[in-house]
Amino acid sequence: MSETPALPLDADGILSLAARSMFQLFSSMSQGMFLVDREGRIVWMNEGYKRFLPALDIASPEDFVGHRVEEVIPNTLMRQVLDSGEPVLIDLLTNKAGTFVVSRIPLHEEGARERGARPAVIGAIGIVLFDQPQTTLAPLIDKFARLQRDLEDARRELASQRANPLLRHAADGQRRSKYTFASFVGSSPAAVEVKRHARRAAQTASPVLLLGETGTGKELLAHAIHAASARAQGSFVSVNIAAVPDTLLEAEFFGVAPGAYTGADRKGRTGKFKLADGGTLFLDEIGDMPPGLQAKLLRALQEGEIEPLGSNKLVPFDARVIAATSRDLAALVREGRFREDLYYRLNVLPLKVPPLRERRADIPALVEVLGEDMALRSGEAPPELMPDALALLAAQRWRGNIRELRNVLEQMAMRSDSQRIDAAQLERIMRECGVERIEAALPPADAAASAQEAQALLLRPLEDQIAELERRAIGAAMAATGGNKLATSRLLRISRATLYQRLENPV
Repeated sequence: MSETPALPLDADGILSLAARSMFQLFSSMSQGMFLVDREGRIVWMNEGYKRFLPALDIASPEDFVGHRVEEVIPNTLMRQVLDSGEPVLIDLLTNKAGTFVVSRIPLHEEGARERGARPAVIGAIGIVLFDQPQTTLAPLIDKFARLQRDLEDARRELASQRANPLLRHAADGQRRSKYTFASFVGSSPAAVEVKRHARRAAQTASPVLLLGETGTGKELLAHAIHAASARAQGSFVSVNIAAVPDTLLEAEFFGVAPGAYTGADRKGRTGKFKLADGGTLFLDEIGDMPPGLQAKLLRALQEGEIEPLGSNKLVPFDARVIAATSRDLAALVREGRFREDLYYRLNVLPLKVPPLRERRADIPALVEVLGEDMALRSGEAPPELMPDALALLAAQRWRGNIRELRNVLEQMAMRSDSQRIDAAQLERIMRECGVERIEAALPPADAAASAQEAQALLLRPLEDQIAELERRAIGAAMAATGGNKLATSRLLRISRATLYQRLENPV
């Protein structure tokens, strides 16, 4: 009969046991973990990390283990940890596999301090703490992104004032990206998917074509792609083709030579293509471009050079092009209203931005973010929407998408004297706003959907289905108790703290 070995009682033994226990704890509780040696080569990974390999375009664990970490994990800071010997305890890592909350901890040689020597780094541990921070840490990430944008805006404005306070004070703010992927609010499958493709597009230099209805956030995604690209330090120059008269578009694009025509500026004018040199040129509403200018745009994109109006000199430029349209470009090509060769030049990386009705689960989060923005602008907190009012918003068709949703919320804030809005009050306000057709709040999915739709709903991630059921349960309980949160928490047998958390941050 074997005897159970006695636990170590000396300090070194306890320390060794604690180190092994912590390693096993992190390996079992984290979303993924791996080890690298002092050269930065991956020597081990746990089972949890293997599920990230397909998203990193890695076929098998053998193609991961044994490689240098920067070769297989884009944007990693593990090399910095190995060189400095300092940990990075909390960080956001974004690459083509997604966005993750990670921790990087260096491993040091044992016994060095006792010998009076500086402990050498012999490797490091990489830990994925959260693999869906958009859901888990959404409020924190959103606030951090807003603070980061404010800081960057302040830095750019200060830099422009130092460079030329008279000429560049107002212009510089329009030459930088204003948004990141954290600004695209939503954790629904449709929102997550479009952000995943957009992040991958940001890693390339190819043209991107954003397709989608008006008000879906195409311009925001264009800013985010630029901010996540290698050109992030360059200019982001935007042109809304539908807002510029046809006769001025060529000058807007290519610029004007000094004294090109009567009344022209003697100093000339720089076009948007040249302003975007080294950065990104965003062509919004590309489907509205007049046919006469399409050929010149195609040549500029193919040759990488432009010819300003009134000049015989070709000017080179280097700008990444992102185009967007709410129109059916393929149909315009078939009708002969859009050049086929230009269409293929732009349609290298197409991204379909989903309408709001295809991401209804994001409406509570959008309402919260839009409400915060409205409060910052007006200085007054917007009314609180009851669960049945949120359900009514989720049922609408939203032809104007997020832009229309914001308009309704602004109208609600101006027209209501109450700090809490239920479905009946919201419906009255929407009718006063001129909404032609108000859809009834969605019934349970299995009663309203066809068999095919019901099957599609059941094939969604289980986490989303549980979250939707939880929202419905809270909404029904709030309605049954007249909005009494204490009674609601007792009815659902949850703590009031949990109820407040769910109401403030719907999962």
